[in-house]
Amino acid sequence: MTTTLTRSYDRYADAKTVVNDLKAAGFTDSDISIVANRESDSVMDGVATGAGVGAAAGGTVGLLTGLGLMAIPGVGPVVAAGWLAATAAGAAAGAAAGGAAGGIIDAMVDSGVPKDQAHVYAESVRRGGTLVSVRTTDANRATATAILDRHRPLDIASRRSAYEAEGWKTFDPAATPYDRADVDRERARYL
Repeated sequence: MTTTLTRSYDRYADAKTVVNDLKAAGFTDSDISIVANRESDSVMDGVATGAGVGAAAGGTVGLLTGLGLMAIPGVGPVVAAGWLAATAAGAAAGAAAGGAAGGIIDAMVDSGVPKDQAHVYAESVRRGGTLVSVRTTDANRATATAILDRHRPLDIASRRSAYEAEGWKTFDPAATPYDRADVDRERARYL
């Protein structure tokens, strides 16, 4: 049986390490997805300005095949790769403004992430985080879990509580995307 495990990270570098560790453990590009807010780290600078994803992504070439730029309403530009990004992009093609956001949330829910958690994960990306999902068999679940959990993932319940303390209820694709200053302020709250 295949299971999907998902975590979000405040630091892109942690998520990148997770992806590299998953690949070193034998998980393939088709097993792994990453969605990173373009504003999340300096390694993302230039992606949206036409510098080319490979050159601008600060060494993420080879991280996953298919690394590319897409826009998620309410988040803005993200660098994404893997099955989750492909599902979201497919859902957004020809859809209304909220299609990409709904696509990512729906893709997570379809893969087994509870809907309330999917909304927190999407909001974490909006606020500068990086989402990593991996599809795994039961036999490899413990390995994948150990890798995901050793690189400072968000405590999703605590993060939900922090967001709700500010009045947040659910991910809103009509929300204004965070800019670099917003992401830096958000990061200072947790790091």
